[in-house]
Amino acid sequence: MRKKVQDDTPIPQNPFRPGAGQKPLYLAGRSDEQDQFAKMLKQNPVTQNAIVTGLRGVGKTVLLEEFKPIAQKSGWLWTGNDLSESASLTEERTARRLLVDLSTLLGPIIEYSDKQRILPGFTAIHAPTNRPLKFEDLWSAFERTPGNTDDKLKAVFISARQLLESAPVNGVVFAYDEAQNLTDHASAKEYPLSLLLDVFSYLQRQPSRFPFMLVLTGLPTLFPRLNQARTYSERMFHVMYLRKLSEKQARDAIIKPIELSKSTLHFAESTIKNIVELSGCYPFFIQFIAKEVFDAWIGKIKIGLAPSVPIDEIMEKLDEDFFAPRWLRATDRQQDFMKVIATLPKAEEEFGTQEIVTASRQILVKGFTHSHATQMLKALGEKGLVYRSRYGGYSFAVPLLARFINRQSWDQTSIRNRTA
Repeated sequence: MRKKVQDDTPIPQNPFRPGAGQKPLYLAGRSDEQDQFAKMLKQNPVTQNAIVTGLRGVGKTVLLEEFKPIAQKSGWLWTGNDLSESASLTEERTARRLLVDLSTLLGPIIEYSDKQRILPGFTAIHAPTNRPLKFEDLWSAFERTPGNTDDKLKAVFISARQLLESAPVNGVVFAYDEAQNLTDHASAKEYPLSLLLDVFSYLQRQPSRFPFMLVLTGLPTLFPRLNQARTYSERMFHVMYLRKLSEKQARDAIIKPIELSKSTLHFAESTIKNIVELSGCYPFFIQFIAKEVFDAWIGKIKIGLAPSVPIDEIMEKLDEDFFAPRWLRATDRQQDFMKVIATLPKAEEEFGTQEIVTASRQILVKGFTHSHATQMLKALGEKGLVYRSRYGGYSFAVPLLARFINRQSWDQTSIRNRTA
């Protein structure tokens, strides 16, 4: 880095924002996806909904927030939330989530006509009152409707659509983040994921000038899970797979926030190259490392030291803040299994069961068998550490996890002596 300010210049604000879902000052490399979404808003009827998927740290939540003003500018209402695991436990909880979100839209624009008793005990005297529509009104209608949960939910949405057809809006987007948490529970006879797909598929098949669109974001396990719940879901969604940025886009993600903030401090070319390399061009890591570099330089200037970049300390903090909590989800044996994967030439891209089995025989006293490796991959998939990228192929679900594993000082002797 190089200093471009006088000693009495105020210390600038850090322009980098690595928090989860935090919108950066400059969003690099996602213009194609924004253009695709803008085109999807022109559908009527809606024949394709949107899925935004990718590894953690690629900016799915940030892009979802960018979609919102695009939809609103096109005359669409926008509602949604994070889909927590608790929301997917039962069909009723999922229905409640949808109706809560629907009520937040209807309340400001739809009035509910009611009759209110003027004096206690005088039931013959009534006066009409108008008030904003509330969730309780929708839920009451839901409970009064006969049939299964999907019948009830469809009926409420159809009624809501009839109310909205007279409103000066073009449609409603229901947007849900962390949608990989939504799943069916056959053992409990609860199918919340199927419910969501059935309701929106039904609504989009009904003739109406007023469309509903579903936008989901989630990890790469999301789309296979949707397809498993309902095979028609592959025709119901347009999938946008977010990957890491190109080197040029990564450089823009570093340089542009400094320019936009009119900062008097600037990164040297060598520092930019280091951040690009260490981040692997993943947006979250760019923001994290750049913020730490910026803070470190400011801190040294404040106490009169020459600015420098403490890369080792920054990477150690990244390991502790981002990787370690995920790594510790795995058992000791699962960690050994991932250490084997990290030795593979394409550990950061894709690997297969046979590659892992072969490598384990070279590293461990007793390597993993094919069936044991398959079981381990399934268990790690359930913990969100790997996912099935294609038939016979797997990838780490956490970007740069292989680099983290290889940065650690493992006791290689103890690893070799363990049996799989």
